Amino acid sequence: MIRQASIRRRRSLGLGRRMIAALGLSMLAACSPELHEIESWMTSVRENTEPEAGKIAEPKSFQPYRYDLIEATGPFSPEKLAVMQDPMQVRARGGIAPDVSRRRELLEGFPLEQIQMVGSLRNNKVSAALLKVDETVYTARDGTFAGQNYGRITSVDETEIRLRELVQDAAGEWVEREATLRLQETRDETGR
Repeated sequence: MIRQASIRRRRSLGLGRRMIAALGLSMLAACSPELHEIESWMTSVRENTEPEAGKIAEPKSFQPYRYDLIEATGPFSPEKLAVMQDPMQVRARGGIAPDVSRRRELLEGFPLEQIQMVGSLRNNKVSAALLKVDETVYTARDGTFAGQNYGRITSVDETEIRLRELVQDAAGEWVEREATLRLQETRDETGR
């Protein structure tokens, strides 16, 4: 009984597959006259249409530039390139300019906004500030350079340090600017 049921199922599946295949073939056969119409229309359009040939514009003539200023400084001369590579030396008209030949100090690698004053020390009339950058604490005194604007510490107090920075204005002239770092309150892990 079970065997007869499985045989019937197989026959019905085979019959369904045959019906689907026959339906697909009849649909393809019905499309062939339409395909013939489309091909004949395309052929007639190709035969009756003339191609359009547009006029191509003539190429523009190229006039090479002649550099006649032989005695003048050339645009790529070593003198002109040296001026462009070291603008700080050239623009020190007011007498104020950073000393670019000196060795840069460690705290000059950080912007002044990232440096925090976390304390101060005093020993024999010499004051020093404790400056923190990225979980590392540094000691700084009068004359120490800090910040990326050629800032030099001018005074260290218990609650703040004062710096004199050298920055360029809109005209490229070096001007002095005062800056201060104030003591930051720190809290331990308990929140005190």
